[in-house]
Order: sequence, then structure tokens, then C-alpha cells
Amino acid sequence: MKNIFALLLLITSTTFFAQEYNLDKGYVAEGYDVVSYFNNNPEEGNKDFMTEYDGVKFKFASKENLEKFKNSPKKYVPQYGGYCAYAIGKNGEKVSINPKYYDIRDGKLYLFYKTIFNNTLKDWKEEGPEKLQKQADTNWIKIMKKEM
Repeated sequence: MKNIFALLLLITSTTFFAQEYNLDKGYVAEGYDVVSYFNNNPEEGNKDFMTEYDGVKFKFASKENLEKFKNSPKKYVPQYGGYCAYAIGKNGEKVSINPKYYDIRDGKLYLFYKTIFNNTLKDWKEEGPEKLQKQADTNWIKIMKKEM
């Protein structure tokens, strides 16, 4: 019963709340090609291969990747609007990312913050991505409700 309630909450929250995106540098994923992550080769996008989806801009490294995205955008959009998955899970905070640090888990893209002193992708893996992902899902719904 608890799982059914959580699923209904997730469905209603995604139905009624507009998605928010991290738009550092004016694009989702700081202008990196979100399709390229799924080839395990994150690349910066090119303005010649740009599209808008859900009211925000995405850049791609090639026309092929642009077309893949257009055919199935929900598959490639990063989780939590492209904010740091670890920070969303750990503290419920929206933190910018370093687009070179990512994890593909269950067919979904998660992005992370990284500096000289802090590698949240490493923390994500050490602290348990399954636990943090569940907490991030819950925190993201709270964040979206708060910002309505």
C-alpha cells in the first residue's frame, strides 16, 4: 500500500508541477550533449545542433544525437533537472554540476558537482546510490512543490 501511495504521489507531482532545470551557461547540462553520456563519451554540444524541449535549450555534438533526442527526449533529460544528484539526495539542495561527472543508472542520467576538494560522484557511489536516489526522488518532489 505504501508503494502505491508513493507512486500516486510521484505521478500527481509530475503531472501538476512544471519541471525546473539547471541552466548554467544557458543550457541543460551546461551545454553538454545529453545523448553523448549514454555512449559513455560526454561531449560539449554545438549551437548548430540545438533544440528546445520543455521550455529549455539543449545542445548536441551531432545531428544524429539531436535526432535521437527529438525522438525520445524523456530518455535523455537528466534527473532532477540537471542539478547535482548527490546534493538533491543528501541535503535536498539544488547545486550546480561539473558536466564531466555523471552516472547512468537504470537508463537515467545523473549529474554531479566536482571541485578539487569535493567529488560528489565519488560520495554518491561510496554512500550508496540506491539509498541516495530514493531520497533524492523524495526531496525533488518537495523542492518542486515549494517552488510552485
